[in-house]
Amino acid sequence: MVRDQAVVRYLDALLRGERKNSRSVIEETLQSGTPTNLVYMEVIWPAMVEIERLLRADKLTQAQEHLATRINRSIVDQLQNKLPRRPARNKKIVICCAPDELQELGGQIIADLFESDGWEVRFLGGGLTNDDILAFVHDFIPEILLIYGTTPRQAPSVRRLIDRIKEVNAHPTMKIMVSGGLFNRAEELWQEIGADAFAETAELALEIAAGTVPIEQISRTINRRKKKRTVTAAEQQEGQKSIAC
Repeated sequence: MVRDQAVVRYLDALLRGERKNSRSVIEETLQSGTPTNLVYMEVIWPAMVEIERLLRADKLTQAQEHLATRINRSIVDQLQNKLPRRPARNKKIVICCAPDELQELGGQIIADLFESDGWEVRFLGGGLTNDDILAFVHDFIPEILLIYGTTPRQAPSVRRLIDRIKEVNAHPTMKIMVSGGLFNRAEELWQEIGADAFAETAELALEIAAGTVPIEQISRTINRRKKKRTVTAAEQQEGQKSIAC
């Protein structure tokens, strides 16, 4: 309940562009005893997802989204060094993403959490060509290539990348995981484009990578769950007024 309230307050401050109040919510949540990795997964991530939803629903201007996302990303930058450090797993992951700010933030959050979990991480960000990614993966030889976020226009390119990786078959044990963007909205798209796994959230990506959640279970259940939407403070007030009437 406390964390739900923190998300509402944090999201409201982000949407208002209030840097100081946004930081205050996070600081209060940390001081309440919530570990930094849970702040990432249970406050910052849900706020990011809701900002994306509001933007797609034309309930935010591009300027509002940019402002909120940049504040959110600046807070992630500040928190990264406060994450716990687990023993090295001796496993490697490469993370790339769509080039827009929201998707880069999602990729960065996942990168930070995997590093905290003991993985050797390379976060490429967005804007690279398929050839760039292929060359890097060939040299780095990760256990997982995670592609975060895509749009309908970018989906064919992602499919070509996956097809090319499997055609070359240079690293047959490497798994390709996808998350975010269109993958979270189009049921079974991850299977259609040839990915090995799909994670709706950063937390789920960690669980799949660790082998604690079977991929088969994800394919059966992930898209059947009803997604819980964060309600902003303004929406709460509007609902209370309606009840009062």
